[in-house]
Amino acid sequence: MTATVATATTPRPRTTTAADSARLRWGRRFQHGGWFVAPFFVLYGLFVVVPVVRGLYLSFTDANISGDHTSFIGLANYREALQDDLVWSSLWHSVKFTLWVVPMIVVVALLMALLAHHTVHFKWLWRLCFFAPFLLPSAVVGNLWWWLFQPTNGMVNHVLGLQTPWLAQKSTAMLAVVIATLWWTVGFSFLLYLAALQNIPQHLYEAAELDGAGPFQRLLHITVPNLRNITGLVLALQILASLQVFDQAVVMYQFGPGPEESTRTFVQYTLEQGFTSYRVGYASAISFILFLVIAAVALGRMWLLRRREEDAR
Repeated sequence: MTATVATATTPRPRTTTAADSARLRWGRRFQHGGWFVAPFFVLYGLFVVVPVVRGLYLSFTDANISGDHTSFIGLANYREALQDDLVWSSLWHSVKFTLWVVPMIVVVALLMALLAHHTVHFKWLWRLCFFAPFLLPSAVVGNLWWWLFQPTNGMVNHVLGLQTPWLAQKSTAMLAVVIATLWWTVGFSFLLYLAALQNIPQHLYEAAELDGAGPFQRLLHITVPNLRNITGLVLALQILASLQVFDQAVVMYQFGPGPEESTRTFVQYTLEQGFTSYRVGYASAISFILFLVIAAVALGRMWLLRRREEDAR
């Protein structure tokens, strides 16, 4: 009789792959902090992702504001938008506004930050005065500058000694919106520049002063190069915001497009199509055209930033 002896074999331990390690790592992170950020993702999905997906779907339909009798029409809205002269003119108004206001904001914000940084007395008062307009609502800003630009009793003409109808003629209509926007929004860029100026090492200025460099040379060779990154950030934020200009222009012209439609921006034309002409599908298509323009600007900025980092290496 032959006895069979069973040999117990020890199971080979499972090899942990990189994917397994990543899953374990993300699992631990979610256990520690995931429940804290979960409400944000839920709200973000409900109020951002879902409306964007819904708007993209509507851009391929002939939906109206009532939502009745919606049918799928493919790319018809986009083809119509590309042939619509008002789309191109309103886009040009937004681009022209951006080309005017962004360089002015960069220069004025830098000058204000230099003044607030180097002044000796009442620093808090300078900072408060420069930043306070940014806290005002757009409706207040629009109505305030509507009154300031009045040809007879407006403060702008009174100070300059003019009788210019700023809001009534095409040549100055967009300039009035630019001036109001500059006064309103420059405080945010001023705050960014002021924080960046405080982070520049002081010994650089002291060494340059010992070498005989004057104030302008120190500004040109120390301050401006050290503010290069924050200037890129200010440019990107202001370009993206200026392409979406709407509130102040609409309020200043009493919810109209300005003289000879010279201040009708892209966002305003989109809302006119959606809530005045009741063409929700067409308005959705126009809005996604603006989204593509803004995305192209953002991607271009990221590409330039990456190229700069590669050149620095």
